[in-house]
Amino acid sequence: MIQSFAYVGTRTTKRRGHGKGIYVYQVHDEHQWNLIQTVPAVNPGFLAVNETNSVLYAASGDHDYLTTYKIGDDGRLDELGRTPSGGINPAHITLDPTGKWLLAVNHNSGSLVAFPIKPDGSLGSESSRIDFTGEPGPHRTDQTGAKPHHIVFSPDGQWIAIPDKGLDLVHLCHLDPVDGRLSQSDSVPSTSMSGPRHAVFGNDSTLYVLNELSNTVGCYVRDQDTTQWSLIQLLPTMPDTDPRDSRAAEILITHDGTRVLATNRSGAGDHTPGGPRADTLACFRVQKDGYLKLDSHISAADIRPRFAIQSPDGQILVANEKSDQILNLGPVDSPTSSRVIVNVPSPVCVVLAKGYHL
Repeated sequence: MIQSFAYVGTRTTKRRGHGKGIYVYQVHDEHQWNLIQTVPAVNPGFLAVNETNSVLYAASGDHDYLTTYKIGDDGRLDELGRTPSGGINPAHITLDPTGKWLLAVNHNSGSLVAFPIKPDGSLGSESSRIDFTGEPGPHRTDQTGAKPHHIVFSPDGQWIAIPDKGLDLVHLCHLDPVDGRLSQSDSVPSTSMSGPRHAVFGNDSTLYVLNELSNTVGCYVRDQDTTQWSLIQLLPTMPDTDPRDSRAAEILITHDGTRVLATNRSGAGDHTPGGPRADTLACFRVQKDGYLKLDSHISAADIRPRFAIQSPDGQILVANEKSDQILNLGPVDSPTSSRVIVNVPSPVCVVLAKGYHL
């Protein structure tokens, strides 16, 4: 029987949270997560695992390096080394479809950087980079320059979308899988002071972008003749009945491609407590033409859902950063009750590995 593991990244610094690093859980039957290791790390804000579930990568938010860990047969982590991220505050990392390159965006210094992956899983020196430039958005504190926040490959691997919270743009880039060279194809504008944060592809020609500052989801499509991308739809993520300040955080598309979910975090910024009542996830149904239609708002069951993921069997898991919990909200079609999977301080990312199931 293949063992199952879950890895939780947390905020650790006083300004950000009170986690201790990466929390490693063995997943047993009866939906139990048992803590087997706590790996000290500074703000491991985003994690990624390779296709063979043998190596885990962590981006240290607010700092300037990436850490590589070997995953043992027992799920425990053993550090292989650290690599400069090529900038400040690496906010997101992902592997390319070939598994030969790792990409990172540095939020505070405005760059996208590619790194070769060595045979043992460790990272080599950067192979290529793009430093994004443009006119900052009008938000006085959050839009002082380029602030790329996320990296997502199209299903065919030909396009890379980079939402830029600082410039109100979505950058479209390419990676040469042979030599790791990055190139920029286009930068598509969002609406003013929207703050594009995260994105998911519906297919090779449809992209859904979550805007943090405006609490909206934008639908972008690619013209088949010109290959140009354009914004065709913009929908709010907050319920009309909720007057609270809020910032959108995470977006995901379900495995079957029929739903797009977006999380709403109460509070005007990372330093505000949020609450007092539970936050929400907006659930959109994907139409045949790629447009979105609001289906419902799902309770996050607690405060500030910074991260969400769908498990292999369709359960929606959320990491509520301010209430220190990982919750299972159930399947998207019938989220009637929530269940606390585990209490963990300041959770911001969850990765499921090996034979994970719920």
